[in-house]
Amino acid sequence: MQPPPITPIGLPFNDQTSEQVSFDRRELQAILALYGRMVAMGEWRDYAIAALREVAVFSVFRRTAEFPLYRIEKRPKLRAKQGIYAVVGADGQVLRRGHELAAVLKVLERKLIRPVE
Repeated sequence: MQPPPITPIGLPFNDQTSEQVSFDRRELQAILALYGRMVAMGEWRDYAIAALREVAVFSVFRRTAEFPLYRIEKRPKLRAKQGIYAVVGADGQVLRRGHELAAVLKVLERKLIRPVE
């Protein structure tokens, strides 16, 4: 038996015809606002969005052909537990998890502030 195919963001592909998890307009506006600021700073250059059965993922890349620097995930099944949103680093470590997207994105917003020498 062959393993399931892998999506470009490193998650198993789901070919079942069931409801997909996706980001709504408000969530995408918050994520894309942060993405735009990071692109303007030259930190990020590309992104990918995946809507799978149990998770929606927004991945950001420094270059197109690399692994994602960060993944912003939405997992509705974790709503009552750790929180629906998470930011995952390139090494797979969860950097922040919570119930509010704005609070979770703050872990990436801190990278916008650089000390002036």
